[in-house]
Amino acid sequence: MSELLVNSRPRCQRCLRPLSHCLCVHVSPVCNRTQVLILQHPDEHKHPLNTGRLAVLGLQHAQLLVGLNFPQLKAYLQTYTSVFLLFPGDTAQAPETLASQPSNGSQLLIVPDGTWRKAGQVVKANPVLDSLPRLCLPLGEPSRYRVRNTHQVAAVSTIEAIVRTLSALEPDQDFSPVLQPFDVMVEQQIQAMGADVYQRNYGV
Repeated sequence: MSELLVNSRPRCQRCLRPLSHCLCVHVSPVCNRTQVLILQHPDEHKHPLNTGRLAVLGLQHAQLLVGLNFPQLKAYLQTYTSVFLLFPGDTAQAPETLASQPSNGSQLLIVPDGTWRKAGQVVKANPVLDSLPRLCLPLGEPSRYRVRNTHQVAAVSTIEAIVRTLSALEPDQDFSPVLQPFDVMVEQQIQAMGADVYQRNYGV
């Protein structure tokens, strides 16, 4: 397996995790009809527990771009019949409302990846996104991302948000395998920090 040296630690070039904690064996790509485009804030790209890359690995039709401004977006969006932005807003609707409507042509789901503030920066830096119809997730199960604290009650990781959205848009497909490497990563992190440290910082 090829490897990438980051901070003097050998890492898997595919999942970017340390080779000792490589997640690739847990990846089983799922076929999705809705193309997914993740726009990842540069700071999120550096985070060791980022889930956007795992989402791309777990879906057959998904890609990830890293940056703040994406001048190629306008032309890219024109190649799709329907485009939606997964981000809260006054006019945002639940994905379930789209699932009940007939879908003609190709469909694209755009997902800003970062903290709420940084994901908002990506949206503001690309005015073409502000013109898109928005989707938002209703309150659901608590996030399985147990090694990140957030003040947002409904907050979930990027990979969880994508899986929940696709599950609503394509109810005939099982997207649960996409979360397998994510769950393993969380368990690895908990084991690495130890039960006492985890309980002190993240325990309920």
